[in-house]
Amino acid sequence: MDILLIIIGGILLITGLLGCILPVIPGPPLSYGGVLLLHFTDYADFSVTFLLVFAIIAIIVTVLDYFIPIWGTRKYGGTKYGMWGATIGIIVGIFFFPPFGIIIGPIIGTFIAENIRGYSYKSSMKAAWGAFVGFMLGTGLKLITSLILAFYFIKKLIF
Repeated sequence: MDILLIIIGGILLITGLLGCILPVIPGPPLSYGGVLLLHFTDYADFSVTFLLVFAIIAIIVTVLDYFIPIWGTRKYGGTKYGMWGATIGIIVGIFFFPPFGIIIGPIIGTFIAENIRGYSYKSSMKAAWGAFVGFMLGTGLKLITSLILAFYFIKKLIF
């Protein structure tokens, strides 16, 4: 049974790492699931504190991934219209243009919203760039979280 849990945990971990780059797959929660499965084997015994802290981190990072592009839009000079455009772009992108819609959606949404507001092409592009920077930051946070979880998974198996 341990071997089966390790194999499924490894698959979850790999899928979680891919999910950090592929927008549709929730990377950190899947990676956490892999570590959690390893915990139920004889090969690893993670503390309750470790499991709770990483569960919270995985949830926070996953939720933040939807809000950081909006923050990036604002940081790069976007207005409320641009932030709403990024939000609508994320939603439209997820449902109508998967899997890459979550990347392109906020950028296009921000650009269109800022243009409707009457801002120049340059200002609209700057705000859209902010949405992209926010997306990259969110992706980086997910990747770091999943890589740390992968480290602990492998460490417990080897040592």
